[in-house]
Amino acid sequence: MFWKKWISNEPEEESTPGLYELKAVALSDVGCVRTNNEDATRFIRPATREVQLNKGYLAIVADGMGGHAAGEVASQMATEIISKTYYQREEGPEDSLYFALAKANRMIWQAAGRNSRQKGMGTTCTTIVVRQRQLYVAHVGDSRAYLYKNGQMTRLTTDHTYVQKLVDEGIIKPNEAETHPERNVLTRAMGTHNKVDIDVEKPPYTFEEGDRLLLCSDGLYDYLSDEEMAEWLNLEVLSEAAQQMIEQAKVRGGHDNITVMLIERVAPDESTEVRPTENIDLL
Repeated sequence: MFWKKWISNEPEEESTPGLYELKAVALSDVGCVRTNNEDATRFIRPATREVQLNKGYLAIVADGMGGHAAGEVASQMATEIISKTYYQREEGPEDSLYFALAKANRMIWQAAGRNSRQKGMGTTCTTIVVRQRQLYVAHVGDSRAYLYKNGQMTRLTTDHTYVQKLVDEGIIKPNEAETHPERNVLTRAMGTHNKVDIDVEKPPYTFEEGDRLLLCSDGLYDYLSDEEMAEWLNLEVLSEAAQQMIEQAKVRGGHDNITVMLIERVAPDESTEVRPTENIDLL
């Protein structure tokens, strides 16, 4: 079963310099083998223009691990704690993201210690803030974020995996990493230790009208190359692009949960074309 979340904004009464709106769609599928979905995703549009301009929009994809129930718990905790903490912090986006992920890591670790059935649970977490035209990325694990700009895909995150470490050290080539039997062995995850190294970056790219962001779990990119994902991102409708990518990943095996979030920037007068936030079950 798919679940899908549409995000929309109310149109402004008058034009404001620098005003912008984001469309987003998130789809998640259990895949062809798993019986439960341990992925979680969330997109936040601030309720007020002041918070939107100061803190921006927030997007999160998390891929849980640790067993039937524990992985779901860890990924849901990550998205909920990060969302709440980020907007409570008074620092700028980079510091706020760091504190939010650090708090989520600590609370997942503590929860696992209190419940033997959740011992060892953890999650990946890729988070993006879009504040006006600037992007901020916080990342732990091997979920990914990409920027699609002028027909080109740029990966905004680096996998925290054993295989990526081998690539960085020159032991194997990048194309060998794609099929390496240990490509999904993580070197970092949230909740598995009391403290974790968190990558927080301000990429040297602006997010303009016509650009798109892709956040996804490894259940997607394990089956689709960056070039193939770029082809799907060229489709006009976000929901169609997301669903086509998931369906192709399932055709090729779908051995893991598959989650895709797509975001694009649009002119304010286009926001009326998007439905209000809602959950839709697709068979």
